[in-house]
Order: sequence, then C-alpha cells, then structure tokens
Amino acid sequence: METRHNFGSKIGAVLAAAGSAVGLGNVWRFPTEVGNNGGAAFIMVYLLCILVIGIPVMMSEFLIGRHTHANTITAFSKLAPGKWWRIEGVAGVFVAFMILSYYIIVSGWTLYYLIQSVSGRLMADRDYNAVFDTYVSDPWLPVLTGASFMFLTHFIIARGVQSGIERFSKLMMPMLLFIIGILVVCSFGMPGSKEGLRFLLKPDLAKLTGSVVLSAVGQAFYSLSLAMGCLCTYASYFRPDTNLPKTAAGVSIIDTMVAVLSGFIIFPAVFSVEAVDVTAGPGLVFKTLPSVFNIAFGHLPWLGYAFSGFFYMLLLLAALTSAMSLHESVTAYVLEAFHMSRRKAAAAVSFSCMTLGVACSLSFGPWSHLTLFGLNIFELFDFVSSKIILPLGGIVICLFTGWYLDRSLVESELTNGGKLRFRLFRLYYFIIRFVAPLAIAAVFVHELF
Repeated sequence: METRHNFGSKIGAVLAAAGSAVGLGNVWRFPTEVGNNGGAAFIMVYLLCILVIGIPVMMSEFLIGRHTHANTITAFSKLAPGKWWRIEGVAGVFVAFMILSYYIIVSGWTLYYLIQSVSGRLMADRDYNAVFDTYVSDPWLPVLTGASFMFLTHFIIARGVQSGIERFSKLMMPMLLFIIGILVVCSFGMPGSKEGLRFLLKPDLAKLTGSVVLSAVGQAFYSLSLAMGCLCTYASYFRPDTNLPKTAAGVSIIDTMVAVLSGFIIFPAVFSVEAVDVTAGPGLVFKTLPSVFNIAFGHLPWLGYAFSGFFYMLLLLAALTSAMSLHESVTAYVLEAFHMSRRKAAAAVSFSCMTLGVACSLSFGPWSHLTLFGLNIFELFDFVSSKIILPLGGIVICLFTGWYLDRSLVESELTNGGKLRFRLFRLYYFIIRFVAPLAIAAVFVHELF
C-alpha cells in the first residue's frame, strides 16, 4: 500500500475542499431552486441554512476525517469498533460511487455544450429542445463525452493527493472564480439585468412557505457535498494544525459565493429575453440558456460565442472539481482496503463507474423502456442517492458526532487540542445534536413523500 500523504499547504486544503463542495449543484441546481422558489426570499433562507446547518455538519465530517486519517469506512470503524456506525462509512463510499456514475454523464453534457459553444454551432438559430433531446438519446455520443470527462478525472486522481488533487485544485478554483467574475460583469450589461437583480435581491416575504424553507435546507446540504464521504476523505489529508472551524467557514463562503454569483450570471440573461420562464427547472442550462444567449447577443455574435463558451467552461470546471472528490472518496477506500497502488485503485474505480455511467446514459435512449417505479436508470440512481441515502447519512453523522462520540474528543479536534479558541462550541454542539438532525429529517420526509 502506498504512503498516505497530506495536503502540502493550508490554502491547498481549503481550495481542494471548496472544489469538492463547488459543483453542478451550485451552477445548475442552485439557480433552478432559486427560480422555483421565489428568488430573493429563497436565497435569504438558504444563507441562513448554510450558516446554521451546513457549516456545523461540515465541521463534523472534517473532525471525523482528520482524527482518523483514514478513508470514510475505516474512519467510522476506528471511532466505533464493532459498532453498526460503520454502515455510515459504507453508505458514504457507496453513494459517492453511485453519484459519480451518473455525474460523469451530466458532466459529459457540459463538455459537449462547451465544444458546441466554442465551434459556434450552439449560437446558430436552432430548436434547442430538439438539440438536447437528440443528443442525450444518441446511443454513443453522450457515452463518448462522459468517458472523456471520466478520463480527465482519472488522470488527476491517479497522480495522488499533492501532485493531483491539490495541484489541480489550486489551478482550477482560481480559474473558476475568474470566469465567474467575467460572466457577472457581462450579465450586468444585459437589458434585463435590473429585473434579474431585483428578482435576486428584493425578497418577497409572501413567498416564504414551509416548502421553500425545506428546499433551502436541502439545497444547502446538496451544495456543500455533505454526507458523500468526500469532505471526510479530504479532511483525512489535513495537517494536524489545520483550523477546522475556519476551514469549514472558508469552504462554505467560497461555495456560497459561487452559487449566488451563478444566479447573478443566469437571471439577468434570462430576464433579457421575453417569454422565458425562470422556473424552467434543470432544462434551464441546456435548453433555455442557449436560446437566451442566441437572442441576447444576436447583434454581437462574437460576444455570444465568448459568453456561452465561458459559461460552459465554468460548468465543466465546477463538475470536474466535484467529480475529483467523489472519485477520491471511493479510490481512498479501495487502495487502503485492498492494499492496491493508487493507479490501480483509480483505474478500478474509473472503469466501474464508467460501466454504470453507460447504463445511465442509455436510459435516455435505447434503454429508456427500462424503468422501476416510473424512473429510468439515471433517475433511479439520482433518486436513491440524493433523496434517500444522503439525507439519512446526514442525520447519522449528526447523531454520531453529537451523541456517540465523546464530547471532549469533539472539542479537542475543533480546538486542536486546546491550542485554538472556539467560542461557539456550545452552540455548535447544540445544533449538531438537535437542530441539524431534525431539519435534515424534515427535508427527507418532505422530499420522499
């Protein structure tokens, strides 16, 4: 078995963990949730959920990972030998494997749209619903783009913690933030920017319902990549002097900033075009936005090419940083449990995920007739992982940290053995024992039924 490495620097650890959290959930799912739940009112509740629930749960994952310096399954086994808590570690690795299997296909879509944007074909006057439906139902093209994305992810993971994950996180995260800055500036110059900003910044409290609150809790949980085993695995590479509360806060700030700024990119563009529904859902990115870019920049095609190219590059970078963490969560377990080299473990995970990814891709085309409970293979993977395993995993992490682990161990990890002051420990401990598990349970029941 290869020597276990740590991240080489504190900034590398923060950027890697932020990259794990930042993904399609920020750039794709967050604007969708904002559009479906009333705009600014949803954002207001979402920010509160990140602060009250997201950061405490992230800190819990961090302390479990750093204390054990092991993959997620071994981490729970070390802290609770012979106990059923180990099942949480197994669920974390399994859900990361399941999510990666269909995530690479969706990421392949972003790669395809990036190529279409750069080539100028996306900006042509076309029926974008037909373009997307024809592409995803093709038996080979989505598999090819998904496999290309899988290769990029595999290449980084096979290089290791410092030479792969940390080095590329230091490169990609600044690129991602730079592209966001460019796109936000361009969006502010669109005709509908004022309406878009009003939608995002002026809360309509009448739209605050129980459903909106629960959606905000669920989005905060999903956006931060909690209970996937990713953050726990990355924390196992943290150095002993890493300030866990400060790191969790830094990661959450970066993640939230990317999500909110993605709204500032998308909604000014959407409000620039009449008859575009802000509640268009997941199709917003692949069906609605290409049409928006084509109309909004029709008088300046070169600007449209650049804007759409940068946007789908942003999507691709966000997808890649998250895919890296999902892959590493599974690879870390395989190489440590089966005493394999990193390259062999990464290859085994890549091949297995790609095999399931093919099935997920074909579920939109030749295998669309294969359904269970009315869900095709892709939808079934998404439902089981995001609606069942993730929320249950989040509840278990809260119960494990708040009720099973010794309070002195938890406090010692969060204060680095008393070397750091963490004034909010009592509040954190109350949230992790009572508030967070009840809130996640409410989301679980709401989403499931």
